[in-house]
Amino acid sequence: MNKALFIHAEWDDEASVWVATSDDVPGLATESETVEALIAKLEVLIPELLDANDGYAGDSVDVPFELLTRRFQSTRRRQA
Repeated sequence: MNKALFIHAEWDDEASVWVATSDDVPGLATESETVEALIAKLEVLIPELLDANDGYAGDSVDVPFELLTRRFQSTRRRQA
């Protein structure tokens, strides 16, 4: 099995989108309104970018990736 590529996504409050980047995939910078839409986009972009940059040393056509999402929120406690 090939080593999974690491993709990082953070929520951009101002734009209301998930923004994904990766040190493992040269040139990857994309955004989507939902995580599900982001995954669908990544499934197309990752192979295209790897092929364009000849940057994947994997031995199969499957390209596993791990998506780590992070979103900061806050809430309020009721005053006593």
